[in-house]
Amino acid sequence: MSKQQNIQELTLEEVMSDRFGRYSKYIIQERALPDIRDGLKPVQRRILYAMNRDGNTFDKGFRKSAKSVGNVMGNFHPHGDSSIYEAMVRLSQEWKLREPLIDMHGNNGSMDGDPPAAMRYTEARLSKIAGEMLQDIDKKTVDFVLNFDDTEEEPTVLPARFPNLLVNGATGISAGYATEIPPHNLGEVIQALVYLIDHPQASLEKLMTFIKGPDFPTGGIIQGLDGIKQAYETGRGRIVIRSRTKIDTIRGGRKKIVITELPYEINKAQLVKKMDEIRILKKVDGIAEVRDESDRRGLSIVVELKKQADAQGILTYLLKNTDLQITYNFNMVAINHQRPDQLGLKQLLLAYLDYQKEVITRRTQFDLDKAQARQHIVLGLIKALSILDKVIKVIRQSKNKKNAKDNLVQTFDFSQPQAEAIVSLQLYRLTNTDITALEKEQADLAKQILQLKKILAEPKELARVLKAQLRQINREYGSPRLSEIQAKIEPLKVETKVIVADETVMVAVSHDGYLKRSSLRSYHSSATSDNGLKNEDFLTFQRPLSTLDHLLMFTNKGHVIYRPVYELSDGRWKDTGEHISQSIGLAPDEYIIHTFAFNDLKQTGHFVLGTSDGFIKQTPFTDYLPGRTYKSRAAQAIRLKHQTAQVTNVYYVPAAQLEQLEVFLASYTGYGLRYALAEVPVNGAKAAGAKAMALKSEDHVADFVLVDTKQNIPVTLITQRGALKRMKVQEVTKTSRARRGMLILRELKRQPHRIQLMAPPLATSQKLLLQTNTKQTILIDPAQHPISDRYSNGSFVLDVDKVGIPIIGYPTVNLDAADATHD
Repeated sequence: MSKQQNIQELTLEEVMSDRFGRYSKYIIQERALPDIRDGLKPVQRRILYAMNRDGNTFDKGFRKSAKSVGNVMGNFHPHGDSSIYEAMVRLSQEWKLREPLIDMHGNNGSMDGDPPAAMRYTEARLSKIAGEMLQDIDKKTVDFVLNFDDTEEEPTVLPARFPNLLVNGATGISAGYATEIPPHNLGEVIQALVYLIDHPQASLEKLMTFIKGPDFPTGGIIQGLDGIKQAYETGRGRIVIRSRTKIDTIRGGRKKIVITELPYEINKAQLVKKMDEIRILKKVDGIAEVRDESDRRGLSIVVELKKQADAQGILTYLLKNTDLQITYNFNMVAINHQRPDQLGLKQLLLAYLDYQKEVITRRTQFDLDKAQARQHIVLGLIKALSILDKVIKVIRQSKNKKNAKDNLVQTFDFSQPQAEAIVSLQLYRLTNTDITALEKEQADLAKQILQLKKILAEPKELARVLKAQLRQINREYGSPRLSEIQAKIEPLKVETKVIVADETVMVAVSHDGYLKRSSLRSYHSSATSDNGLKNEDFLTFQRPLSTLDHLLMFTNKGHVIYRPVYELSDGRWKDTGEHISQSIGLAPDEYIIHTFAFNDLKQTGHFVLGTSDGFIKQTPFTDYLPGRTYKSRAAQAIRLKHQTAQVTNVYYVPAAQLEQLEVFLASYTGYGLRYALAEVPVNGAKAAGAKAMALKSEDHVADFVLVDTKQNIPVTLITQRGALKRMKVQEVTKTSRARRGMLILRELKRQPHRIQLMAPPLATSQKLLLQTNTKQTILIDPAQHPISDRYSNGSFVLDVDKVGIPIIGYPTVNLDAADATHD
């Protein structure tokens, strides 16, 4: 015997599609999004309705929250008690809702993110304004449906005598939809509604003369009128909410920043913690203490500053880097006719007005039906009292109540309801006074019925009732605006001096790419030679600088690296420092040839770069300004045309000196060329430049220097055989760019000298530091050698067979140099 089985074969795709579709519909319509009419989610509506039904209203005593939660869960909302209690608590939090709908005794949470006390400890009741949400719900103003177990009825929407959706806002996330509607000022919204009733074609601009923008319960300053207008037009927009702050002077001439209002839904405790972390980590120099002084009188966060601290600069930093200022994004989505809709301000207002007209119509019809029913009874009673003796006689002759009613209907043409009222009439009402009262009641009912019919028949009369109702709400519950609105979003630009203490430090850059800064105390307490570098490495830049200064470092491979001094690793002078490769990838054979320091990035001079394959260019300082990726990537300083080419030298020339300098180049085979710097064209950072010198196929530029011929200071040449020669550049006749030049060494038939290095004119206190191909470092004082003529090969200073051929040459670091931009 087989049982009939109802088994369906369905694909997983069909099942998942159908079930998820149903689930999504439920989540959207019945959980996460508010209704456009009353601005409530189902759980909120059920809480308010259940509390109202239980008589837990503002004019009665508080009751345990647990009782209300239990009633809601047992009768209307079959979900967890915690989610119901959380919704109830939010409805009571004055920092979340502009007009709280629930009054709560006990701990209902705080702006610090503290959780509320358990529901067994707190007590709650509906607030007075929540009563307006439920007003006339017993007059068939809204539709009711059966609850989850078909034992009770619940409203699909509340009558909502005030526009709760805009006044209290909404936030929620559902399947595929989210909503973010900010709170607004009750009085402003009602003024706009009243105007819109009389002017249905009103423009958004006109409505915005009433509703200036959101009005958050936490106050604050709203910036961005364009964002508000866009949100009110489309339902989406962006504004900035800034804390309300002031700067006060305290003892000792110090300043303090006092914060009295925060952006909407910001956790105060987390904000204070974040600001204190900034103080502890010294991200901003000048904060002495951060403390929360909030009490029953209101919110107050104090940021106490050190002496001489830049109060406005620190405030700007805090606004930019903490939640003292946030971006708020409108996303005005609500359930409209059973589906989610993204609507602008006017559409929301019109939807509310349409709903209120429907509520008033249904309420009026209910009142009319009730009045007409009562009028019918009153007329029957008046008629009965006018023939009282006959009525009494008929009743006395009847067998029972039912027979009496039937006899009255048949004898005197009363209706069944009238007959019921007559037989139920108490004897005391047979007095003359009661007849007068009935006649007065009849007159009042006739007048009331006339008025109610007028409301139903004439739209203007209905509009008058609606306006009066809205104005009454405004008179009773209206409050001044809390949030200030400013038209423009003020840009936040943090000056470097705010986040960095201006102090003098010793900065060092090594040939191999090690960077560091040390306090002057650490530098002076260390031995001069104890700089922490490897034996084969040496300093190419060392100078006391401000932490607010800027470094530009050029490499032999045509790259430029930017670093503000304050970003260099801070350590002891005897430490090695941080290698540039920890943040920027360089080639294995790439090294730093020159470093420049500047007070600011507003220089107007030019960099002059030359390459070993005979190219030269001038590039404006502005072409090397740092980009967004300066921390992780080196920028291009010059394009090298040949794979074996290298940058030989880099100079920075202030704008005032561009006309008075000359270029002097020396080639490997012993040619020298001199011409005016003005002949070198100005090119961009990514250009290769112009031809600097005409070279034979086996020749290359050993180096170039910029000289002021009026100073008559000699240059120093080092040959591959270890000879040193000092000569004045005037020995070479000044010509023009891109020529071969003149011989500056005497040509020998056996083992001719070749120029390996050329040092620029040296200060009296400077010496020449040479490194050979065997990694040996040799210090030479060129001043000990005489100045030679153009045909001389100089004198031997190195035994290349023992120490190797010199391949790198640098002037020693000169801490007394007056030029702050070039070492």
